[in-house]
Amino acid sequence: MKTHLFVSIGLAATMLGGSLALVASGTMAVASSEQGMAQKLAGKAAKALAKRRGDEAVTLAEQAVALLPRDAGYRTLLGKAYLQAGRFASAAQAFSDVLALNPADGRAALNLALAQTATGEWVAARETLTAHAARMTDGDRGLALALAGDPAGGIALLSQAARDPAATATMRQNLALALALDGRWVEARTVASVDMSPEQVDARLVEWAGFARPQSAAQQVAALLGVTPAVDRGQPVQLALAAPGDAAPAAQVAVEAVDVPSAPEPVPTQLAAIVRPAITFAPRQEIVQALPRDYRGRAVAPVRMAAAPRSAGGYYVQLGAFDTQAVARTAWRRLTRTVPRLAELSPQGMQASVRGTSFYRLSVGGLARGDAASLCSRVRAKGDRCFVRTHAGEQLASWAGPQRLASR
Repeated sequence: MKTHLFVSIGLAATMLGGSLALVASGTMAVASSEQGMAQKLAGKAAKALAKRRGDEAVTLAEQAVALLPRDAGYRTLLGKAYLQAGRFASAAQAFSDVLALNPADGRAALNLALAQTATGEWVAARETLTAHAARMTDGDRGLALALAGDPAGGIALLSQAARDPAATATMRQNLALALALDGRWVEARTVASVDMSPEQVDARLVEWAGFARPQSAAQQVAALLGVTPAVDRGQPVQLALAAPGDAAPAAQVAVEAVDVPSAPEPVPTQLAAIVRPAITFAPRQEIVQALPRDYRGRAVAPVRMAAAPRSAGGYYVQLGAFDTQAVARTAWRRLTRTVPRLAELSPQGMQASVRGTSFYRLSVGGLARGDAASLCSRVRAKGDRCFVRTHAGEQLASWAGPQRLASR
């Protein structure tokens, strides 16, 4: 993994830096044998993190958390170990637990948003960033927002931060990266050129081009952190955070575990279920626009003709539900670059309400069932999510270009 993908990124330092300091945080006073053992395990885990031995750090940090499950410092250490090991689902659970213990921890919220982005939970990541915005810098939140599918919102925050007289080269490079993620390559080059030679800018843009088109969300976050994604069965059930007063005593850890066996027995794990809200469809409404009186005298713009679809039908591929039309448009640009077949179709959209929250659904349709299933398979092969359904009242997206006409 290339370490010069960014000049120096605040997010990466926030995610994986400062591990050794954790040993002195939380309730670390050595008042019992369990506390002493947990502190010793955490110290070894922090050293393993510093040497980038993520799997070893996970084993040690899990043992420390098992001894003192309500210590936010040990759970933070565990979350960072999961990130370094490329186990993003487990990292999301660990940082959620940290925030349950300490809701004011802005770094844990930033880490949680990054882990949620890696698991494809972009809406949840943006909600996390919004809920904890007051505890994050504009620079960190802006880049995290761009990675979570809203480069336009990230650019707004990073532009404001970059205008500060104290702004660093790192801040400007992160702004350039966000511009690249939004497909604004000319502007990205201009911003990057402030701190680099033309040759360095060319090399940087080549790296960013690959970063902007990952095979999956996990690959993109892994590139940011310089780690390798791993198959993740989830955090061990035994480490689930219990409310104060719950029965279930802390797990007992043998003293011999401090030395970390070379081949420890795997701990039974259970992947926490991800609950997604159901979509409530609004009633279908046709929108008819009256023709102007002088329409016959107006010049008619030429309409681009696209190749005819393989076969017509009533099936649609839903590509996502986004916070706003602007976010959906950004997602459409990215999807059409990764799946060229989508560029031959017209984006459809409509507002939907989920438990009182409004979302904008993005889809393409008018396809036979087999063609829709094949297209959705292509989208999934690139690491994105989709599903096939029938028409639900969507219309041509307002931000779409001239509608393509299929030859009859």
